[in-house]
Amino acid sequence: MRIIIQRAKSAKVTIDGKVTAKIGTGLVLLVGIRKGDGERDADYLVEKAAGLRIFGDEEGKMNLDVRQAAGSLLIISNFTVYGDTRKGRRPAFDLAAPAAEARALYDYFVQKARLTGIPVETGSFQTHMLVELENDGPITLICDSPSNEKN
Repeated sequence: MRIIIQRAKSAKVTIDGKVTAKIGTGLVLLVGIRKGDGERDADYLVEKAAGLRIFGDEEGKMNLDVRQAAGSLLIISNFTVYGDTRKGRRPAFDLAAPAAEARALYDYFVQKARLTGIPVETGSFQTHMLVELENDGPITLICDSPSNEKN
C-alpha cells in the first residue's frame, strides 16, 4: 500500500460541479492499494500519516503532527499511485488492486483514520474528481507500507 501525503493549507474535492469534501489545514492523502495489500498495511499507514511531524511549531520547525496542528485529513483513493511508467509512454497499472478489493481496503483505511479522532473528509471511490489543494511548503511525501518495501 502506498500513500502520497501533501501538507495543505486547504483542499477540496469537486464532483460534477459540486464541492463534496473540503478541509482547511491538514493532509491530503492519495491512497494507492496494491494487489495483496491487507488491513495491516492500512493500519501502518494510518498511524504513519497521523503521526508524521510535518507541521510547524512556534519556532517554525516541523515538530507537530496533524492532530497537534488542529488539522484534518482529506483521503482520496487513487489507483494511479501504482502506475508503472518504466516502459513506453502509457502507464501500466498491473500492480493496482482490482476495484472490489481496493474498495474494501480503502473503506477500512478511512474507518481506521476516523478512529484517530482527526476530522476526516473523503473523495468518492472510482469517481472522476477535481482535487484542488494549496500545498503548504510544498511538503509532499511518499509512504509505503512494509509489505510494499520488499518489491
